[in-house]
Amino acid sequence: MDDVVSYDLSDGIATLTLDNGKVNAVSPAVIDAFNAGLDQATSDEAVVIITGTPGILSAGYDLKVMTSGPQNAIDLVAAGSTLARRMLAHPYPVIVACPGHAVAKGAFLLLSADYRVGADGAFQIGLNEVQIGMTMHHVGIELARARLHASYLNRCVINAEMFDPHGARRAGFLDEVVDADAVLETARGRAVAFQKLNMKAHAATKLKVRKKLLDTLDAAIEADKKPLW
Repeated sequence: MDDVVSYDLSDGIATLTLDNGKVNAVSPAVIDAFNAGLDQATSDEAVVIITGTPGILSAGYDLKVMTSGPQNAIDLVAAGSTLARRMLAHPYPVIVACPGHAVAKGAFLLLSADYRVGADGAFQIGLNEVQIGMTMHHVGIELARARLHASYLNRCVINAEMFDPHGARRAGFLDEVVDADAVLETARGRAVAFQKLNMKAHAATKLKVRKKLLDTLDAAIEADKKPLW
């Protein structure tokens, strides 16, 4: 597994920690490392916690890659979208412990998890693509449509509105907000509770509940292979 995402297994809980520089940019190497981590967690039959570094989950895709050429941007977004789909269909519970900012792809990681714990504080969470001149990709629209509260969809996707953690909880990015120093502890508590689930039933029910979304994402991933903007 790449150093940009560390893997720690403890008491049946696998913690994947993104640590890729100041803003935890999501690069091809990060996506490969997340996939390797999910592979290992499946082998370990572990509940998954995904987290970042103090103050930030991720500020989004690596802009060096996104601006290096249209095909590189398309390929990175496709890989990231495929990771989101995988998270939504993962056979074990996936929790995101968000330690601070979560922007663009960082926010989409929240929308791809089963449960989200966020740090209270002066943090920004949301989808800023339109604000920075990017037309939202199909997968992003469908993830937002499925996971955000309906009254927030236009505000988040079309207007690129950003939220503090409590606003993000109301919008649907987070399930609960706790003190920053309690984020991982709270996420582990949720993971312990989820360990009591029957995992075969959890996996089968998740796929039933999300079948329409997963089918929609498959089509959206293909649609996004055309130029993004």
